[in-house]
Amino acid sequence: MQASGNMEMTTQAAAGMDRRLEVAVQNRATVDALYKALLGQGHMDKVALLIASDLEYWFHGPPGRQHMMRILTGESAPNRAGFRFEPRSMTAIGDCIITEGWEGQAYWVHVWTLKNGFITKFREYFNTWLVVKDLRPAQATATVAWVEEDQKQVEKMTLWQSQPRDLYRRSLPGLLLAI
Repeated sequence: MQASGNMEMTTQAAAGMDRRLEVAVQNRATVDALYKALLGQGHMDKVALLIASDLEYWFHGPPGRQHMMRILTGESAPNRAGFRFEPRSMTAIGDCIITEGWEGQAYWVHVWTLKNGFITKFREYFNTWLVVKDLRPAQATATVAWVEEDQKQVEKMTLWQSQPRDLYRRSLPGLLLAI
């Protein structure tokens, strides 16, 4: 009876992991489609279909550098904004997609949060070093049993950090994003 219970728990955990992977792949495809629509001919009609009407926005960086938000609100046209967002990396973490890139001396990180296939939150970091950590208790992050030492490691786990190409030539302010 014990072996059957463990097998059922393992099967459920695997099904949960499969579902999370499927959602991560879909979320990444959504954000990728957003950038492609912006980089192409500025198909704002396609972009509008990907973003929730009540998008939550947050910015960190020098004043006047909210380039993506100006594009999303229609204040600037994608091809006339004077700034091109071409992600150099794209990483899925839970319901978030983190993209980073640079143009000239500008380094940027975008954190997109998706729910039910729509972008619901957008965080824009400009010329900022970002570290993403998972600070949830271990029982909130997994359905399998952990030994105490593993729990401590998960609570401190760095999930992602900025990789600007010229990091060692200049200083960037740092932020910790806890998810």
